[in-house]
Amino acid sequence: MTLQPRAKQAGGVLLPADQATVLLVEDTRSLAELYRAYLRDAPWRFLHVGTAAEAREILARQVVEAVLLDLHLPDAQGLDFLREIRGRRPAPEVIVITAHGSVATAVAAMQAGASDFLVKPFPRERLVVTIANALERRRLARELADLRRAADRTTFAGFIGAAPAMQAVYRIIENAAASRATVFITGESGTGKELAAEAIHRLSPRRDKPFVAINCAAIPRDLMESEMFGHVRGAFTGAVADRAGAATEAHGGTLFLDEVCELDLALQGKLLRFIQTGTFQRVGSTKTEQVDVRFVCATNKNPLEEVRAGRFREDLYYRLHVIPITMPPLRERGEDIVLIAEAFLARFAAEEKKAFRGFTAEAKAALLAYPWPGNVRELENAIRTAVVLHDGDLLEASMLPAQVIRQARRRVAVPPRLSGGEELATVIRPLAEIEREAIERAIALCGGNIAKAAAHLGVSPSTLYRKRAAWTGEAPSQPDVAE
Repeated sequence: MTLQPRAKQAGGVLLPADQATVLLVEDTRSLAELYRAYLRDAPWRFLHVGTAAEAREILARQVVEAVLLDLHLPDAQGLDFLREIRGRRPAPEVIVITAHGSVATAVAAMQAGASDFLVKPFPRERLVVTIANALERRRLARELADLRRAADRTTFAGFIGAAPAMQAVYRIIENAAASRATVFITGESGTGKELAAEAIHRLSPRRDKPFVAINCAAIPRDLMESEMFGHVRGAFTGAVADRAGAATEAHGGTLFLDEVCELDLALQGKLLRFIQTGTFQRVGSTKTEQVDVRFVCATNKNPLEEVRAGRFREDLYYRLHVIPITMPPLRERGEDIVLIAEAFLARFAAEEKKAFRGFTAEAKAALLAYPWPGNVRELENAIRTAVVLHDGDLLEASMLPAQVIRQARRRVAVPPRLSGGEELATVIRPLAEIEREAIERAIALCGGNIAKAAAHLGVSPSTLYRKRAAWTGEAPSQPDVAE
């Protein structure tokens, strides 16, 4: 296999091997031919026009990554045309060329948006390096903008969440969607595996074709083959007519196999052949049918453990495990818990015609502290229950299900409310007072041995002598060596 080079040498300069378009706007024909010769070996598409009007036509009908602009044109003032070019979206990089290389001209061009500045005459190497640098700046700026947009996303294809783990999931889905490669989604129940499969389908070229889902754990084993591949009339008791299976229904689209590790071993072999060849036979038929489907599968188990235990075929695992996606549990998504809860609250409040518009701070703390073993599905049920059973403007912690409150209280120290007439001074003690109490208690527990108490407190004995002297007003005594 021959690998395509990612970069190309031009005049001793390493250039990115992309097919960027460079437009030269130069009315002097001889100079245009010279620059064309300079760029003969560069990996860019080179276009030349002699006027601003011709340049506008080019820019209007195609994407141009960089413009080499002569500031002295027959039909436009150079700096004005430069500003016009930079005002386009997407804006190309502009490298200004002029024979009048004054500092004032250079400053004006850069202020107008030029990426760089070339003074005639210039050598081939300077031109090549200048264009390469401009295109690299453009690429880096585009990547930075993409990363910023990705980092700022709180929603994506039906998902809600801005946690780094979810941003990684979003990127994999975006990259995998256009491919035919099989996607293997793992994660705990309730983490959104089917939502991820639907997102892959909706973002793929197959979006206008069917998305067919089969829950391999919900269908009896003796009916699973018929469900997947269909059957002909008389194939078994109750088969009173021909029936198309999920494979036929998903033709041209996506077949989602949920809880794929629950498949019977015998059917796993038939699924493997189907994946390899795209062909299958309906139950009770000898006719081979062929379909075009893209496979996405999911499981809440560890598939490699299932392989080691002999419950899942190793060859099928490697056929399916092409693009892996791991859905993070809700407890690892931090503030996403509140974002999702707020979305559920808004939806259920509208459905139930309730006035809830948010959560109290205490309720948010409880939501964040609870481990959510049932993940998003459990959170959804908790918010729905709270909305149905209560009324109010803000949803309070006491309105959440009992198990949420009970477990949350173990992890969140909620400060006690002051009773009538109770002063803050009686509840909050000075830090110095607490420190003195801790030191004196440690010394007492160590039988008066200050060195030993200091070791347990993680400080030096001299610190304790100094503090005790400050409390008594006496000069600090030296540590007793016998201690």
